[in-house]
Amino acid sequence: MIRPDQPASATVSDDALFGPEAVGYARYRPGLPDAVVHLLASTQHGVPAPVLLDLGTGTGQVPRALRPVLHRLVHIDLVDVNASMLQAARAVLEPVRGTCTVDVFTGAAHTFTPTEPGRAPTLITCCRSFHWMARPEVLSMADRVAAPQAVVAVMGDGSLWTHEADWTAALRELIQSYLGEDRRAGTRGTYAGPGRSYEDDLADSAFSDVTEHSFPVSRTWTPEDVIGYLRTTSFARPALFAGRHHEFEAAALRLLQDHAGGGVLEEDAVFTVLLVRRPGGAA
Repeated sequence: MIRPDQPASATVSDDALFGPEAVGYARYRPGLPDAVVHLLASTQHGVPAPVLLDLGTGTGQVPRALRPVLHRLVHIDLVDVNASMLQAARAVLEPVRGTCTVDVFTGAAHTFTPTEPGRAPTLITCCRSFHWMARPEVLSMADRVAAPQAVVAVMGDGSLWTHEADWTAALRELIQSYLGEDRRAGTRGTYAGPGRSYEDDLADSAFSDVTEHSFPVSRTWTPEDVIGYLRTTSFARPALFAGRHHEFEAAALRLLQDHAGGGVLEEDAVFTVLLVRRPGGAA
């Protein structure tokens, strides 16, 4: 069962959350495992002209990984509330775009409408972002715009806050010593705990045929990369620390260096993909 890693929030303005960190987001956020990319591409077997709709695209990790594998892609729609992220996503796609057309939509995912009615998405992806969205409304939007045999992929692998290891536990305690016991989330407030699971949301939607795929992932981080990653998160971004961010980063770097064996920190995660279809859709 997948539960939201953070609570859903209302639309976030461009500069309120991740906009200023778009460059760091592209550099420090882990990409998709190869097995996940090939799984997504396999859902489009037999589709003559695949169209991708990537919700909460961020810096375009999903389409950037898919395009070289799914050569038949004819169109990509990028959706995000963050104009800075969308600009970065378009830039990273340009070298691999080829003849594939790309449109951007700045706004909440559930408000998306295709620019041309003939471009019904055959694959809708949502990577590490479904928790930010008005999920039932997003699934209703997907039902309105998607092709009859469309596949929706909801996927993610948690964060360094949720990962259980000695070094992440120590890092979490350090963050809490600066920001308080409760985990920060969004542009204000704290994490209130999981509500409905993604499976519950899907069961009440048109996309109630769910197949779960899990992929173990092993990563290594340098202490410096973890510091860069933290700047892109909603629970440890610089604005939360006010005038103490430099002090926090210095303490965090010392902590991470103390825990790093051979200069690296190990993370063993599980990347989960929910492939969902309307009942009766292609297997």
